[in-house]
Amino acid sequence: MRVLLVLASMAVFIPGTLWSEDLKPQFADPPDSARPGVYWYFMDGNLDREGMTADLEAMKAAGIGNLVFLEVNVGVPRGPISFLSEKWQELFTHAVRESERLGIEITLGSGPGWTGSGGPWVKPERSMQHLVAASVEVRGPSHFQARLPVPEPRKPFFDTLPPDLTKRRAAFYEDVAVLAVPYLAGDQKIADIDEKALYYRSPYSSVAGVKPYLPAPSRYPVLSADSVIPLDKVIDLTSRLGPDGALSWAVPAGRWTILRFGRRNNGANTRPAPIPGLGFECDKFDTGSLDAHFQEYIGKLLNNVGKRKEGAGWTMIHMDSWEMGAQNWTSNFRQEFRHRRGYDPLPFYPTYTGRIVGSLELSERFLWDVRKTGQELVIENHAGRLKELGRQYGLGLSIEPYDMNPTADLALGALADVPMCEFWSQGYGFDTSFSCIEAASIAHTLGRPVVAAEAFTAEDSEAMKQYPGSMKNQGDWAFCAGINRFVFHTFAHQPLGDARPGMTMGPYGVHWHRNQTWWRMVAEYHRYVSRCSFLLRQGIAVADILYLTPEGAPQVFRPPPSALTGANPIPDRRGYNFDGCAPETLQASAEVRDGRISFPGGSSYGLLVLPAFDTMTPSLLGKITSLVEQGATLVGAPPLKSPSLSGYPECDREVRAKAEVLWGRLEPPAMIARRPFGKGLIFWGGRLKVPTHELYPDYEATAALLRQGGIPADFEAPGPVRYTHRRTKDLDIYFVSNRTENAVACPCTFRVERGSPELWDPLTGAIRTLPESSRAGGRTVVPMKFEPYQSFFVIFRSGGSADSSPVLGESNFPELQPVSELRGPWTVSFDPKWGGPAEIVFDRLEDWTARLEPGIKHYSGIATYRTLFDLIGVVDGRSRLYLQLGKVNVMARVRLNGHDLGTSWCAPWRVDIIDFVKAQGNRLEIEVANLWANRLIGDQQARDRDVRDLRWPSGLLEGKALKAGRYTFSTHSYYNADSDLQSSGLLGPVQLVTAKPVPFRH
Repeated sequence: MRVLLVLASMAVFIPGTLWSEDLKPQFADPPDSARPGVYWYFMDGNLDREGMTADLEAMKAAGIGNLVFLEVNVGVPRGPISFLSEKWQELFTHAVRESERLGIEITLGSGPGWTGSGGPWVKPERSMQHLVAASVEVRGPSHFQARLPVPEPRKPFFDTLPPDLTKRRAAFYEDVAVLAVPYLAGDQKIADIDEKALYYRSPYSSVAGVKPYLPAPSRYPVLSADSVIPLDKVIDLTSRLGPDGALSWAVPAGRWTILRFGRRNNGANTRPAPIPGLGFECDKFDTGSLDAHFQEYIGKLLNNVGKRKEGAGWTMIHMDSWEMGAQNWTSNFRQEFRHRRGYDPLPFYPTYTGRIVGSLELSERFLWDVRKTGQELVIENHAGRLKELGRQYGLGLSIEPYDMNPTADLALGALADVPMCEFWSQGYGFDTSFSCIEAASIAHTLGRPVVAAEAFTAEDSEAMKQYPGSMKNQGDWAFCAGINRFVFHTFAHQPLGDARPGMTMGPYGVHWHRNQTWWRMVAEYHRYVSRCSFLLRQGIAVADILYLTPEGAPQVFRPPPSALTGANPIPDRRGYNFDGCAPETLQASAEVRDGRISFPGGSSYGLLVLPAFDTMTPSLLGKITSLVEQGATLVGAPPLKSPSLSGYPECDREVRAKAEVLWGRLEPPAMIARRPFGKGLIFWGGRLKVPTHELYPDYEATAALLRQGGIPADFEAPGPVRYTHRRTKDLDIYFVSNRTENAVACPCTFRVERGSPELWDPLTGAIRTLPESSRAGGRTVVPMKFEPYQSFFVIFRSGGSADSSPVLGESNFPELQPVSELRGPWTVSFDPKWGGPAEIVFDRLEDWTARLEPGIKHYSGIATYRTLFDLIGVVDGRSRLYLQLGKVNVMARVRLNGHDLGTSWCAPWRVDIIDFVKAQGNRLEIEVANLWANRLIGDQQARDRDVRDLRWPSGLLEGKALKAGRYTFSTHSYYNADSDLQSSGLLGPVQLVTAKPVPFRH
């Protein structure tokens, strides 16, 4: 197979792409590798062997193919199986063996809890550390002879250390250096020093005001002399410090400050770990610390599990979202810094305290180098080492590289075999959509086929309200954002037997487990997700714009807001798609093919857009110059200097000289300038000037460059339709989705010149032609119709017919014609186990909550509607006949004359019955599932509240007697007696409708 990347036609072929004919059977019946996953969470010691098997078998039956194994303490009473005890390890091995039997893949978290890698085995000297300082003011000339105060540790960002860890933390201290500097009478300090010196990195997703990046300006103010420590006045007194902390020094004339620097634990601990797993987070700068942690946890489990089956069972290790904060020191940090940056950091240690050394610019450059060194150590000695160790045992690595990450998100995520992100259920938590853009960007630029998401996580306000239909719109958004594996957060392990809803992960997560009311019906939704995931892993993603992130750390990639449309937390892409790129990735693997910035995995981009930063290292500027020389198109202004102190001041002269050569000038032009350079082009100035507080030009200005170059938008629609586009050797695969609750009819324009469009329906697996289409300007226009939140794949074959004329008399979406309405009466059967009547007649369809019977009003579970009908009216033998369910709360399964016709969980709420209907005496059964809310509310009523005592003799939930309602038990309470009931049942109208079929045409 050949590799072809052309700006004009945007054709990109890559090795290993599946041929289109291979996709049809796998679309209908997706492979296990395309199945979604779950976070399988265990609540501190509450493990049960039979419950684990039941969980895994329920996953398999429902279409779950992988899981992330984690154990936490989130306030649920503890169980009897202590974390990492012999019994715990035996049960973990049991889970691996059962997963091997069932063909489910296990990914194990890198440590107890969800934050990182640590535990009770981590010694303070191998934990995350800060460089801290204590000061003494002295006057000279004199002789100083005294013990210096010991520097205090910084307050932990999360103050969750138990007493024993607090004591161990306080006891750990090791001297690093003693410096004397002139006393500063001025009060000017380095701004934001705690962030710049990596003492703290607050959660970007949940704390307002956290910067996505730290600016590196080209100009700094000149400060008064009494606020600046002259570099040549820093005196190293380290050798004069005694083992007891006493210093002997002949003080020169003047006022001086003695600074005692030492390393201390930063206060990060495993959280929210099971109690036996509480301990310090291991040092993220040190390979030896990670090795020791690996052997105590993962290595111990590997030894216990023994030989593993390939392709199932335990296959991966997982680094969850970075929530252990920042560190700025390790025992050999000075040596690492000198090796990597080329100068000694010691004279600049006072900048850690906010003091200015040499000048504000020199101090800021030093701090930039500190953060850069920290990033390299995290990536090489922690994440990279974890990946290397996992490889030795055949384990892959997934990473969620965001939130409190002190490095650049895209750089850390680049190490992942499976880059991951997270998104919260819309309306029930934080906005982390930025992480989805990041994970997709990492995968696309590095050729990773799978982009996974911690999907639909939630706060307690979700309260078991989510179900497949309520999640479809956001799920389709995620697909269009580049995600192609959902890992539902969360499937709480269910060890409590028949107690339902049962175990929860405290208040957190969407409740995606076998005790859900609708779990028996969820397989159809998982099949939809699998079909989408399968097709969205084929070939490569098509995008036109590559946004380069600034150098340095920390760094969160945020595209210009104008490149997105719609409201957070589900912002959609506009007609020209984009990715972000880390400078390290660009330098390591970008090249130019046929005028496009291209990467080894096949992704390519027509424009490289620079961030509006005044600084750039000479090496990165050299790479960009080379790309333009080879034919790349560059958008952005020239850098003016280096951000680093390495090679200073020669580095600045080198940057300016290279920038003048590439741009021709350094002053921005008033109008957009077009500058040819080598085989490439540079655009800058005018409308491309970046708005204040933004990093990139306005999207419309960038899009105009593409249009002027003859490149139309990849997708356009006058209606509310989102999209994403992938390309294989012979297919253009578009996923399109109605993002509203209303039906939509509109023409959709695709940037494809050849091939007849086909409609692949991920809801049913059906494939058919779209006979109506037209072509203009190198694009194909297809009239489309969508039911509320409906989605399709529109696929074009490169070898298909060039004829785009409409077929006479055929429509892409034939109108439905009503035949009759099934008005009832309906015999409805509820499950008496959950308080409903075994059988009752509904003369008409109505909401269960409107009924007077408490057993129906407060019912949760599945009820079955039955009725008989005759086929009334004439149905054309060439037409299809459908059963239209109308409104359903929340899922339904249809049987006709004993034939299972499948589950309906979203619009169009329709099933094809033509092959099973009879002229007379049709027996129709419709099973309907609602949500847990109504029964939980019912069990808060006086007659049903706290009428049972439940106890688990095995010691689950501390073996305590716990109060429970008449029917339900949950480890978290979401409702009270006055909470609003949730609409439930089959509301209809139920109709028979007919439509002329659209045949598949080869």
